[in-house]
Amino acid sequence: MTPADTDGTRPLIEASTLGDLLFHGAREWPAREVLVFPGERVTYAALAQRALHRARALQALGVEPGDHVGILAPNLVEVIELLFACALSGAVAVLVNARYKSMELAYVVENADLKLLFTTRRTAGHVDFIGLLHDALPGLREAPDPWALDLPAAPQLRRVVLMEAGTAAGLVEWDRFLDRAEEVDVQAAWLRRGEVALRDPCIMMYTSGTTSGPKGCRLSHEMIVRSAREIGRRFRMTADDRQWNPLPMFHLSSIMPLLAGMWAGSGFFSQVVFDADEAIRIIENERPTFLYTAFPTIMAGLAQHPRFRPEIVEQVRLVNNVAPPDQLRKNMKLVPNAVHISAYGLTEASGISCYGSADEDDDTRATTCGRALAGVMLRIVDPGTGRPVAPGTPGEMTIKGFSVFEGYWKSPEKNREVFDADGWFHTGDRCAMDAAGRVSYLGRIKDMLKVGGENVAALEIESYLCTHPAVLIAQVVGMPDARLTEVPAAFIQLKPGAACTGEEIVAFCKGRIASYKVPRVVRFVDEWPMSSTKIQKHRLREALLREATGAA
Repeated sequence: MTPADTDGTRPLIEASTLGDLLFHGAREWPAREVLVFPGERVTYAALAQRALHRARALQALGVEPGDHVGILAPNLVEVIELLFACALSGAVAVLVNARYKSMELAYVVENADLKLLFTTRRTAGHVDFIGLLHDALPGLREAPDPWALDLPAAPQLRRVVLMEAGTAAGLVEWDRFLDRAEEVDVQAAWLRRGEVALRDPCIMMYTSGTTSGPKGCRLSHEMIVRSAREIGRRFRMTADDRQWNPLPMFHLSSIMPLLAGMWAGSGFFSQVVFDADEAIRIIENERPTFLYTAFPTIMAGLAQHPRFRPEIVEQVRLVNNVAPPDQLRKNMKLVPNAVHISAYGLTEASGISCYGSADEDDDTRATTCGRALAGVMLRIVDPGTGRPVAPGTPGEMTIKGFSVFEGYWKSPEKNREVFDADGWFHTGDRCAMDAAGRVSYLGRIKDMLKVGGENVAALEIESYLCTHPAVLIAQVVGMPDARLTEVPAAFIQLKPGAACTGEEIVAFCKGRIASYKVPRVVRFVDEWPMSSTKIQKHRLREALLREATGAA
């Protein structure tokens, strides 16, 4: 370890800074593996040492408390090292969506006021991040001095650093970045860590709505670490747990479960990008006790793999998934020894606001997202009046408490729109909550179709479509109609090897759901337009409109 072991670090109770959480783990479980990636295994002690070294390098480059440092990469150990390095330095780690293209990147780099940006070429065959940045930031490729950038499109940005050996036009080499750590004394870096406060911002992520551009959400150390503490308690995690989680690290569905496990000293298994064959190998060899699959496409990728069999998941005690109830019931049969839980949350509230729990029966956990985490207040209100509704009545979910952010970055008008006079954050989500406090997610408020005067929830149609044996994922949007205002249009991804026609889908619906809910248009897709982990329905709707008008 470092001289820090004798510095009188404040004890961890319910919350701490992110840096304190890391060094708590390094003291309690130094030799335990915290990160396991294909070809790389990192202990708690090693992660702490690396994070402190990278923090010294950041500080040598002039990174000050409150500065924004971007990380644009898939799942790599270096992402977590830099996340903690920023936390130790008092900087804000901006975890940039690795699915963004050049236009979105240009917007985020400028909007986030990034001072420094890290990226990689290790997935050039999958995504060429350097090429995207060269397109997004005119002048980067030709920059005469990568150590002192001066780009009109990103006036705050001073350096872009490559996170591995090698060179790239306009970028600083990783080894030269690491060498700068020698310019900052260990004790000086340790003093900087001690100045970081619980309510200081720690992480910023960009979230996209259904119709607007991405908005920055800054989250404090307390919000992140305290939420992780409560999540770990809900999961009943111990040092013996081993979590497999392939979700992208630019999303809180990866970061929060990782930190929840770190409270308990458990291990976190991931892969650079999700690949079902590699995932099955990891599950076979590493024997995780917790599968954080979260989304139907990932669970389906495992279940339909030719090497998936009950024996490789017999040790799994917990599975997290979000899907329609019928799909969740099918998942329970795939991993029968595990407790299957669902969740409700959003970036603005530190990722997760409620989880199911082991003390609920299977049907309850298939149909609800559980109760709020400790310290989180949930309230369902009438979207029109803002008044609370009776238990079981659908309405808009509002949230208050330590986990809710203070507002979107540089968006005062939007903040006035989403926070009411009493400080409740209005999510735009349509939910219901029973008398016991269990939440059911019913879709977005604006994800309602108006079919000839009838209100129709898209999620209701989607849930029914997913009961078709050939359907893997279904998404429903409204298509303009001269007579009925709008009608349902379904986009469907079939299960591998399955075959189906639009006519068969329509016939499957007729006589089983109300006629005005039956899709008038069916389109089959192999890929979805995504934000981080959410399908962007406005792009599906735009595709239909272009098709209808004959636009290219």
